[in-house]
Amino acid sequence: MIRAVPQPDWDERYATADLPWDTGKPDPHLVELVEAGVMAPGRVLEVGCGTGTNAIWLAERGFTVHGVDLSARAIAQANTKRESAGVSVEFSALDFLRDEVPGAPYEWVFDRGVFHVFDLAEDRAAFARRVAAALQTGGRWLSLAGSTEGPERDHGPPRRSARDLLDAVEPELELLTLRSTEFDADTPTVAKAWLMLTRVRELPAQPSTRRG
Repeated sequence: MIRAVPQPDWDERYATADLPWDTGKPDPHLVELVEAGVMAPGRVLEVGCGTGTNAIWLAERGFTVHGVDLSARAIAQANTKRESAGVSVEFSALDFLRDEVPGAPYEWVFDRGVFHVFDLAEDRAAFARRVAAALQTGGRWLSLAGSTEGPERDHGPPRRSARDLLDAVEPELELLTLRSTEFDADTPTVAKAWLMLTRVRELPAQPSTRRG
C-alpha cells in the first residue's frame, strides 16, 4: 500500500509558475548521456515530466517519448509546448504509483526529482518496483535525486542518502553508477544531488558475504 505523502498543490504551483526546478532547458545530465551515446534513441518514459522540456528535447533527437505527471495543468502546458515545437510526444496526467503506465515496457525511465519526494522507505521501494515493471529486459532508469551532501539549507529538493536510494533500488534493479552532482535549478543556492543509473535485474542480488 502506498501511503499518502504530504505534497504541495502541484496544479497551483504550475498555475502560479512557482517552479524553481523548471529552467526551460533540458537537464544537463540527460544531455550528457545522450551526447555521449550512452542513451541512444529508443522508447523513453519520463516520470514527472512537468511542462515537457526534457521529453520534447528527447523527441527532437529521435526518441519515442511518453511523459507522465500528477499535475493535469503541467500536462496541459506540456501539450502546448509540444504543438509549438512540432514534435511527436505523448503526455498523460496520471499517478505513477497507482495508475496503469501506458505503453510499457520502455527501454528507459527518466525522473528528475520525483523518486526523492517519498519520505517512507516502503514508498521509495514501491516507486522502484513500478519503475522496474515499466522497463523491458535490460532497460535502464536514470534518476536525479536530492542528496544529503552539502551545507544546511531551508529550501530546495528533499535530501536522501545514498543508502536511502540503494535500499529501495537494489531488490529490483542493478546499480550501474551513482555519483554526486548538483541540481540545475533557479534556487538561491546550489543543491547537491545524486545521479543514479540502474538496470533491470536479470539475476537477484546476492546476500553480502560473511566470513568467520
